[in-house]
Amino acid sequence: MSTLLFSPTQLGTLTLTNHIAMAPMTRSRAFNNIPNDLMATYYGQRASAGLIITEGVAPSPNGLGYARIPGLFSAEQVEGWKKITGAVHEKGGHIFAQLMHTGRIAHPHNLPAGAETVAPSAIRAQGPIWTDQEGLQENAEPRALTTEEVKQTIQEFVQAAKNAVEAGFDGVELHGANGYLIKQFLNPNSNQRTDEYGGSIENRARFVLEIAEQAAQAIGKEKIGIRFSPYGQYNDMGLYPEVVETYTYLAEKLNDIGIAYLHLVDTAAPDGAETTRPLIKIIREKFSNTLILNSKYTAELAENDLQSGLADLIAFGSPFIANPDLVERLSIGAELASPDPATFFAGGEKGFIDYPALVEAEI
Repeated sequence: MSTLLFSPTQLGTLTLTNHIAMAPMTRSRAFNNIPNDLMATYYGQRASAGLIITEGVAPSPNGLGYARIPGLFSAEQVEGWKKITGAVHEKGGHIFAQLMHTGRIAHPHNLPAGAETVAPSAIRAQGPIWTDQEGLQENAEPRALTTEEVKQTIQEFVQAAKNAVEAGFDGVELHGANGYLIKQFLNPNSNQRTDEYGGSIENRARFVLEIAEQAAQAIGKEKIGIRFSPYGQYNDMGLYPEVVETYTYLAEKLNDIGIAYLHLVDTAAPDGAETTRPLIKIIREKFSNTLILNSKYTAELAENDLQSGLADLIAFGSPFIANPDLVERLSIGAELASPDPATFFAGGEKGFIDYPALVEAEI
């Protein structure tokens, strides 16, 4: 059907089997925050994607704000991830770990002993968060990180990137979208610091740029990607006047560092424009390596954006949940199965590894 979407492509030094990425999606199956055999089956089932980006993985105990999300800071977690990277590589796939520090999106019930809710500033995020102990609760009020703690947190990301390589990952994606810690630093509504990590665009961008630069030095720039959602307001992220200037600056600086890719969530712009396309085009001009776009894509729309040069890879999210063989289904124009939202974060096999591939469904 398509000439680009299903053809091989390069991502840094990697040769991907197609132009399709599996977007990161929280699935809450990591009991005790340790990756397990269930997760190895899940990711292995979806290894026909050119690139898999995992669910958010905490670089430190403080980053474990959600129930049952995995980490990448202990030896036991590294061993658990080895099963998953092995399952994907065995089927010819490639996989990046998404490093996600939840920051102020957290509740004490979800954090291990000794961990705490931290953020750029002591500003609580409005909205509820799930806890297994007491159901929905309000996000905790965070403690503002000291300047020294900000630098320590950067090192936690760098160490997690090293751990990812040890666990067999092909690289890491820094989660700078959806209202988590990196975006909390970028947004002046959640970052009211007066040190070098707050105030100007350059200062608010310093946190993520220092992570990117130091992680690139530690594991190689070709193993680093970053995800952004410039206009996304999820997790109490209000809009602000310098959105375009902020992400233009980030694209320029990340291009200088030479990371492998930028991954953009194409959400609606504030001025009534259909999408963030004007900003995406600016970023496309400023950033010369791989650009991944993630929106509610069909195969046809994905092909259009690849052919036009606006994107180099297209990320599909929720369709991968109920269609482990999504690449094959898209390539033959088969009907897609619909996922059950009630099981997205439920724990266990149901709604996780029990969706059949097309061949299995026909038997």
